[in-house]
Amino acid sequence: MNTASILDTIFRLIPPSYLATATSIVSFIIAGCALAMRFWKPPAKESRWATVYRVVSALAQARGWNASAYQPDRKAVMIPVSANRSEIAENLGLDVDETRP
Repeated sequence: MNTASILDTIFRLIPPSYLATATSIVSFIIAGCALAMRFWKPPAKESRWATVYRVVSALAQARGWNASAYQPDRKAVMIPVSANRSEIAENLGLDVDETRP
C-alpha cells in the first residue's frame, strides 16, 4: 500500500468541511509566521526566545535560500561575489558546501 492510497483512505473518513477548516488554519499559521519573520529581529543566541524563533522560522518556510541572513546562532559575512568560495570557506573554518554564494 503506497502513501497516496493511505492518504486517500484517511481523507475519505474526514468530512470535507473539516479538511477545509484545517487547511485554512494551517495556511493562516504559515502566513502569520511568515509575517512575523518579516518584522521580528532575531534574538541573541543565548536568549530563551531563540528556540521560539527557530520554530516560527521553520513554520514560515524560511529555510535554505529563503532564510534570513541574521540567525540566532549564525553570523552573516558579506564577501564579494567574485571571491573564491573555497578559499574563504577555508579561512573561516567551514566546509565549502556550508557556504552559499
